[in-house]
Amino acid sequence: MIDQEDRVIKISIEDEMKSAYIDYSMSVIVSRALPDVRDGFKPVHRRILFGMSELGNTSDKPHKKSARIVGEVLGKYHPHGDSSVYNAMVRLAQDWSMRYTLVDGQGNMGSIDGDSPAAMRYTEARMNKLGEEMLRDIDKETVDFQFNFDDTLQEPTVLPTRIPNLLINGASGIAVGMATNMAPHNLTEVINGIVAYIDNNDIDTAGLMHYIKAPDFPTGGYIYGYKGVIDAFETGRGRIVMRGKAEIESGKTHDKIIISEIPYLVNKAELIRHIADLVADKKIEGISNINDESDRQGMRIVVDVKRDANANVVLNKLYKLTAMQSSFNVNNIALVKGRPQLLNLKQLIELFVEHRHDVIVRRTKYELRKAEERAHILQGLIIASDNIDEVISIIRSSGTPQEAIQRLVERFALSEIQARAIVEMRLRQLTGLEQDKLRAEFEEIQRLIAHLNDVLNNQDLRMQIIKEELIEIRDKYGDERRSEIIYASEEMNPEDFYADDEMIITISHLGYIKRTPLSEFRTQNRGGVGTKGSQTRDEDFVEYIYPATNHNYMLFFTQKGKCYWLRVYEIPEGTKTSKGRAIQNLLNIDSDDSITAFVRVLTLEDEAYINSHYLVFGTRSGIVKKTLLEAYSRPRQNGVIAIGLNEDDQVISVRLTDGKKDIILANRNGRAIRFHESDVRPMGRTATGVKGMTLDDDGEDYVVGMICMDPDSKDTILVVSEQGYGKRTMLNDEDGEPVYRITHRGGKGVKTLNITEKTGKLVAIKSVTDDNDLMIINKSGITIRVKISDIRTMGRATQGVRLINLEKRNDEIASVCKVNSEEEEEDVEIVLAEENEENLTEENEE
Repeated sequence: MIDQEDRVIKISIEDEMKSAYIDYSMSVIVSRALPDVRDGFKPVHRRILFGMSELGNTSDKPHKKSARIVGEVLGKYHPHGDSSVYNAMVRLAQDWSMRYTLVDGQGNMGSIDGDSPAAMRYTEARMNKLGEEMLRDIDKETVDFQFNFDDTLQEPTVLPTRIPNLLINGASGIAVGMATNMAPHNLTEVINGIVAYIDNNDIDTAGLMHYIKAPDFPTGGYIYGYKGVIDAFETGRGRIVMRGKAEIESGKTHDKIIISEIPYLVNKAELIRHIADLVADKKIEGISNINDESDRQGMRIVVDVKRDANANVVLNKLYKLTAMQSSFNVNNIALVKGRPQLLNLKQLIELFVEHRHDVIVRRTKYELRKAEERAHILQGLIIASDNIDEVISIIRSSGTPQEAIQRLVERFALSEIQARAIVEMRLRQLTGLEQDKLRAEFEEIQRLIAHLNDVLNNQDLRMQIIKEELIEIRDKYGDERRSEIIYASEEMNPEDFYADDEMIITISHLGYIKRTPLSEFRTQNRGGVGTKGSQTRDEDFVEYIYPATNHNYMLFFTQKGKCYWLRVYEIPEGTKTSKGRAIQNLLNIDSDDSITAFVRVLTLEDEAYINSHYLVFGTRSGIVKKTLLEAYSRPRQNGVIAIGLNEDDQVISVRLTDGKKDIILANRNGRAIRFHESDVRPMGRTATGVKGMTLDDDGEDYVVGMICMDPDSKDTILVVSEQGYGKRTMLNDEDGEPVYRITHRGGKGVKTLNITEKTGKLVAIKSVTDDNDLMIINKSGITIRVKISDIRTMGRATQGVRLINLEKRNDEIASVCKVNSEEEEEDVEIVLAEENEENLTEENEE
């Protein structure tokens, strides 16, 4: 008896786990998850089609119960769960999952909304004609067979498919340590590409792409951008961006977005639910309703766009935030001779052609053998018919069939097979007509044998046969491509998501910012009390208001002389009464710094534009500096130094000019100085600048504002004081003589408002026209919009008129801004009058 210890073999658990896991992973890779490069099938699909074929469940016969088919496959070839077989079969029948279905299903086979198919006892199926092409010639020894799981039956290791199934239907599967994700393609294109490869084996991927343009998804839609397609075709890996197909229908009251096709593998019901959730969460504005009107005619999802929303912007947001734009990550891994391999387009075609060639050779050998066997028998039958009387005599005089066979073999030097055929011959074959038929059939067989030998001896002829069979398939089953290709598409441009609407940018004293549509503000008559504006904290008030449009660049300038960049649409939108967002959360500004000015520029990309415009800086202590816009055209996350400031100085104003303006600085004590900007030479970005105005020595004086105007401008200069008084003064009189005389920079200036106790000190200076409105916000948050045309033009040294009633005794004006009048807003041709650009000639022309 063997000792107990000798029966235990000691092995390392690491080695055992390693080998067991490798065995398991290879089993999953080869027998479950990855398709064979030749027929594009995993074992379960191959077994389903073979099982249906064995059942006689073909396209020319009635449907059979799915449960019958599943039972056949399960019991004979695929010893796994019935649901795995049924779900695989159902998918072969779904025209939204398969570019070319291989099974003809009857009953509820699921839906694009993700509904489950009905149970297999309710549904029926049969192979369709294309599915039959997968099995054509399987009975001619074209492929290897293997034993099934219990060694009682034979099943094919691969199908002799006539269709390039892996390319036209794609595949997906997750194995162990690897996965595959192959896109479907158009049958016509693929076969044209294969034919081109057969004609020229040296064709490269670019050459093949003249025929096979891109994947072709069953659900249609757009392929957005071509780089991923090129990558996938050349390397076997690539990211293909898919977009749903949507059109904007203009209605009487509002626009509608009609979605007619969605990206491949997207669940329609989930897509609609996700859009509804985004609308509810206010992540997509502008949608009032969404309705699924799909029917048997096709898909139709209707998205109602609100009357005041821009349908293009809404559609772009749908592309960005939902599965209306998805990506298909191509990973062409398939089994080549039982080993997983990453394959590009040419290799996939090469291996399919190789498989077809192998099938043709094996089929020809089989047909040749069968033809030779028949020819052999025919030879015997012809000998017998030539000596029919003797043959009959031998058969009649023989005691048994075996004796007759033996005597015939000896008498006519026949083989046993020929003699057996003679003995089993029917009497009708003795007629003269039948004897002629025998000779004709023998000659036909001889020609067939010669042809089959030619095929076996001539590779070109075999390739010609492959081509002809593929072209036959193409002409029979080919169709138009469904997915449209949009070749030139960069990544989504953020501008696509925002209409170029006019906005008011509001910045509070404590640094809160927001953009509000200009349409939210309405005009009041001069002297009105105003409407409640921004809700700010008690110690906060709105300090700056600027007009802009969504697509403009905003250059922010801080007290300390730094410059930051934002697109207007990047500024959070808020209502007229909302607080806004802290600028510190949008820009990387130092905690002890704050924004004091910003400039709107049309673009930072146009070389001519940025090299013909200047930024003019004005500081609290009267310093001015001029620098080319080009120096500020490269946005950086952390900002750049915009001006070198002296100690205790601050930036109060920055203007965009064209180099031909007059600069006017105004101080708190009611004086203004005017000089031409050519007095200020252009300097570098970090320079400090030169003296623009000499301030009073009272220790409280500082510059309150700076404007830049054309020397012969008809605009008027508006000044506003703390207590709500203001007036307009001409820059030049009717004779063209300056009302504000032109001096050199650095002087003390001339009186621009008669400062009294009633008026309070000067707080703002603006250049305005009758076409502008004035928006005034005081420190308690009250907003009023006044027509500039209601403010009359007066002399330079007068006190002005009351613009706004300050209800609270200690209230003061905080900020003043000009905007277009509401009448003018209705005219789409009018460009928003820019406080920051002072109506540059180029902009007015636009």
